[in-house]
Amino acid sequence: MDRFRDPDQLARLLGDWMTTPGALYRQLATALAAAVEAGDLVAGDRLPSERDLARSLHVSRATVVAAYDELRGRGVVESRQGSGTRVAPPTERTPAAVTRRLRRGLATGTVRRLDAPEGDVISMRHALEAGDPRIATALSAVLDEDLPVLLDQPGYAPRGLPALRRAVADHHTRHGLPTSPDQVLITTGTQQAISLAAQLLLDRGATVAVESPSWPGCFDTFSAVGARLLGVPLDDDGLRTDRLREVLDAEPVSALFVMPTFHNPTGTLMSATRRREVAEVAAQRGVPVVEDLAYSTALTAPSSHPPPLAAFTPDAGRVLTVGSLSKALWAGLRVGWVRASAADVERLGLLKANADMGTPLLEQAVAARLLPDLPALAADRTADARGCLAHAAALLAEHLPDWQWREPAGGTALWVRLPGYDASVLARVALRHGVEVTPGRETDPTGAWDDHLRLPFTFAPDVMAEAVRRLAAADAEVRG
Repeated sequence: MDRFRDPDQLARLLGDWMTTPGALYRQLATALAAAVEAGDLVAGDRLPSERDLARSLHVSRATVVAAYDELRGRGVVESRQGSGTRVAPPTERTPAAVTRRLRRGLATGTVRRLDAPEGDVISMRHALEAGDPRIATALSAVLDEDLPVLLDQPGYAPRGLPALRRAVADHHTRHGLPTSPDQVLITTGTQQAISLAAQLLLDRGATVAVESPSWPGCFDTFSAVGARLLGVPLDDDGLRTDRLREVLDAEPVSALFVMPTFHNPTGTLMSATRRREVAEVAAQRGVPVVEDLAYSTALTAPSSHPPPLAAFTPDAGRVLTVGSLSKALWAGLRVGWVRASAADVERLGLLKANADMGTPLLEQAVAARLLPDLPALAADRTADARGCLAHAAALLAEHLPDWQWREPAGGTALWVRLPGYDASVLARVALRHGVEVTPGRETDPTGAWDDHLRLPFTFAPDVMAEAVRRLAAADAEVRG
C-alpha cells in the first residue's frame, strides 16, 4: 500500500525532525526510523523518490540520498530496481502494535509541541499567555470560604458545580441569550465540550460541515468519531450562507461547526444578520449547530459584538454553544461548558460521567468566582492584545513587508498570506531557523489555503522580535 508516496504527506508526518542534533541526513534518517518504530510507516510502505522528498522538505537531494543509504544500512528500508524504496519487513525491530492504533491528526504537531521540552525553538503554533493574577485571588477565596462546604459533598458532579452552572447561565443571559442552569453542562475545557457534542450528534460515517479555514483540533475531534468533513467558505461577515445551502443540498449533513465570534484562524466576527441567516438555514434543514465561543479577546469595540448564534435560533433549531475560560484567563484553568436544551444537557451529562465523572470541583469553584467579572478581566486582556498587535505589525512591516494580512476583529493571531509560495515549505525551513508555525493547509480538510499561515502575536516583545527575525531568514531561504 503506497500510503506515503506523496512527499508532502510524509513531510507532515515527520514534523519537527530538523530540531534534533547531528548532521542533517542523520536527523532525517532518525526521524524516518522513528516513524517506522512507532508504526506510522509499516512494512511495504513506499517512500517518495529522493528528488521529490528533497523538494518537499526543502533540503538537498544529497541529504535524502544519504538518509536512505543510512536506513538501508540499518535494515529499515530496502530498495529494488523498479519498485523504489520501501519499508523493510521487521527483523529485530519490535513491532509497534499499540502505537500503530493511534490516529495522527492535523493538530498532532500542535499537541506534541505542548509537551515538548523547552529549547531554542520558538513555537508559534499556539498563543500561550501568562495566567491572570486574579486567578490566585479567587483561589485563595475558594480555599478560605468554599473548601469546607465542598469537602462535605461527595465530590462527584458530572453536570457541574451548581454555583458555576448558575454563573454560566447568568453570563449568557447578560449577553442576549436567556439561559437557565439546567441548560448548562460544565466540561474540562473547550476540547472536551466539542468532543461530547460530537459523541452526542454524530454516528460513524456522518458528515460535518465546517468553516474553511478552521481550527485543526475540531477536525481531529470529529474524525475520531468517524465523521467526514466538508468545508464551507467565509467572507467578511462570516460563514457564507449561499455556500452552506449548496453543501446541505448536495448531501445529508449531521452537524455544522462554526466559530462566529473571533473565528480561528481569521479573527472574523460574524455579523448579527449572518448569525440569523445561518441559524435559520440550519433549523430549516434540521441540522444541529455547534458554535464555539472560546475566543473572547476582542480587538474591536464590544458594542459591535452580537449575541451568540443560539440567540437567533428559531424554535425548530438546535444549537449547542461552547464556551471556556481558558482563552480569556489562562490555558491552565481547564474549565469550559456547553449551553444547550435541558434535554441535550441531560444526555451530555451521561457522556460526561462516562468520560471522567466530572470536572475537578476546586477549578470549578475558582471559575464560579471569576466568571461574573469576566467583562472586566477580558477588557484587560484586550488592552494587552492591542499592544502586542501593534508591535507585531511594526515588525512585519519592517522585516516581511510583502506578507499580507489585515487586522482581525478579535482573537490572538494573524491570518497571513504569503507572496506566492507554499506555507508548508516555509514551515519546514523555519524549523531549521528555530521557529515553528502552522501552515494553512492544516486548517482545511482538503489541504487548501496552502499560501497562508497562522501567526499568533501575543508573545513578549523580545520573543516576537526574535521570531519575526527567524521567519524573515526562512523567507529569504525559501525565495532563494
